[in-house]
This record gives sequence, structure tokens and C-alpha cells, in this order.
Amino acid sequence: MWKRLTGGATALTIAVIGGAGIIAGVIGWGGFNTVMEMTNSLEFCTSCHEMRDTVYQEYKKSIHYSNPYGVRAICSDCHVPKDWTHKIIRKVQASGELWGKLIGTIDTPEKFEAKRLELAKIEWARMKAADSRECRNCHSFQAMDFEHQKKEASDQMQKAMKEGGTCIDCHKGIAHKLPDMTTGYKALIEELTATAKTLEPKTGDKLQTLATSGFFLDRPASDDATADGRVLAATPVTVTGTDGPYVRVSIGGWQQEGAERMIYALQGKRIFAAALGPDAVDKVKPLNKMTDPDTDQVWTEASLDVWMKKDGFVADAAKLDTYGSEMFNATCGVCHSAPQPGHYLANQWIGNLNAMKRFVSLDDEQFRFLQKWVQMHAQDVGGTHG
Repeated sequence: MWKRLTGGATALTIAVIGGAGIIAGVIGWGGFNTVMEMTNSLEFCTSCHEMRDTVYQEYKKSIHYSNPYGVRAICSDCHVPKDWTHKIIRKVQASGELWGKLIGTIDTPEKFEAKRLELAKIEWARMKAADSRECRNCHSFQAMDFEHQKKEASDQMQKAMKEGGTCIDCHKGIAHKLPDMTTGYKALIEELTATAKTLEPKTGDKLQTLATSGFFLDRPASDDATADGRVLAATPVTVTGTDGPYVRVSIGGWQQEGAERMIYALQGKRIFAAALGPDAVDKVKPLNKMTDPDTDQVWTEASLDVWMKKDGFVADAAKLDTYGSEMFNATCGVCHSAPQPGHYLANQWIGNLNAMKRFVSLDDEQFRFLQKWVQMHAQDVGGTHG
């Protein structure tokens, strides 16, 4: 058998087949690699009108397209990994976009704008998970000359390097128009509001207030009755009775001695649950009393039974929490990397947010909700640092 395989015409045949296989392999590999490189070109990326008429026009106005140094980063430099393994994975993932092209997911400017935030979030998440790998092909902390950067930029860069920050945390709008970050949480609040209007609370239900709402010590006889105080958004209540468009609820919390006009969510923490009018203060039921060992302040656990309109409550606490998370990331993650809520104590968040209030476009109700959300996720409430 060995002699037959290695002798005469048979050996020549094997050699020819082997050589042909090598040549075919080289041609096949070269063709595959050529196609891969072609799909990385700027011409290919902008060959469809969905990209050419939208993000490409924005990119041409960015420093990545034209700058004093004559260095251009094209689409694939930012969106396609350089190394083979991650490049193949990315290409396979991107093949799913062909279906979107076929069914016209973003084939008009209006459709594209409606999906812009969703698409951006997907790409931001991918970049963050990869530690901004593609950004670091050109940029690295080790190559930066911090002394020649503007002080604010230098401070932020060195802080990010020390704390493990990644490029996309702060540079979300560097090459393309930043999406309307408010659309996510605005859509959620519209959904929650619509659900609240159809909610039919029952005795024993545990709900949360959707927005700051007036309360009454007695069941109002008309809708224009004067409220006896206010319950702030995201305050847990227990339904103790119902009567037409009103429900009777029990509010629990803590009062600080000398500041009885306010019920706080937790002892020792200025997380507002309800603001009381003079008559309501006398109706509060005191429970346990304790002295804070750190401040010597006297706190009393308390409850208050009040009447409220039934269309202002949420049964899905998780969705309300998601609303707060969306608002926090959209508001505090645009100009810089949003800190983890657990980075600060609950009372510290008040000053930190007030210092940034002039930079955000939230109304008073939204700002109060955001403050309460971060406080309820603070380090000393249950949040984790970093």
C-alpha cells in the first residue's frame, strides 16, 4: 500500500492535489480577508442611505473626521475590533443588521430618530463592556501628557485612570449627535401615569406614590378641598380603605424632634416622605422613640392615616425604580461618568445634587424624585460603592 501511494503517477497525483489545495486555501483566505477589509471601509459603511444621510453627516463635522493633525478615524476604527477573535464576533453580531435593512427599521429620518437612543445605548454598552477597546487603539492614559491638557480635562483623565474609568463613560457624543436622553424616562413616566389612572386599589394593597400629591385628614366632599399636607413621590403607603375616587392610606416614617412638620423615610436620613400642615402634625401616631448616638437628635417612628385621590399610585415598585434609574443615567451621565448612587451617603446626595442643579433641565418635581431615588440607593441605605 505504501509503495503504491508513494510510487509513480499516484505520488504525482497526491502532490498535485496537495498543491491545488494550498493554492485554493490561499485564494480562499485572501478573498475572505479582502471581503472583511472591504466591509471595514468608510465607503462600505456609508453605502446605505440610513447611515449616509444621518450619522455620517454628523461624523463629518467631528474632530475624528477633520483635525489639525490630519489623522482620520473611520467608522471601523471605533466600531470594529482590530484583533481577529473579537473582529469575527463583531461581524457575526453585525450581520443581524441585514434583517433591519430588509424590513426598513430605520429607513426614514423619522424612524432613525425614534430609534437613536436605543441604538446608542446598545453601542455604549458594547464599548463599556470592552473597556473602550477600540478607543484605546489610538488613545491611552499612558501616552497622555497631562501637563499639556486643560486643567479640567487633566483632572478628569487622571481620575478616570485611577478609578478604572473608560472612555465611553464621558465621551458619548464625540462623533455623533447625542440622542435626546430624556425620551427613555419620559416614556416610562407616561406609561406609569396611564397605568395609575386605571389602578383600582384595594384594602391591604402596598403602593407607592407616583408624584407629589396632596392629602386630606378627612375624606374630601369635593375636588377643590384644601389639602392638609403633601406626600412626596416614591413614598410607600398601605391602603386601609376606599371610597369612590379616594383611598385612605397609612404613611409610615420618622419624625425628628423640633422638625415635626416633616416625615422622613428613614431615621437619621433626610429622605422626604411627607410634608405636614399644622393640623396634620397633631394626627401623627407616635410609635418608637430613639436618640441617634452620632448626633444626639431624638427621632420618633410614626404613622399617619390620610385620604388621597386613587389615581396617583403605582403598584409596580420595580418599574418606578427603573424610571429613577433612567432619569439618573440620562441626567447625570451626559457631561461626565455618572457616579454610582452608593458612592455617597443619603444626606450627602442633597448637597451634591443641588450643586449640579443648574446644569440639568429637570423641573422641580423631577428633581425631587431624582434626589429621593439616589438617596434610597445611597451607601448607608443599601447601595454599594463603585
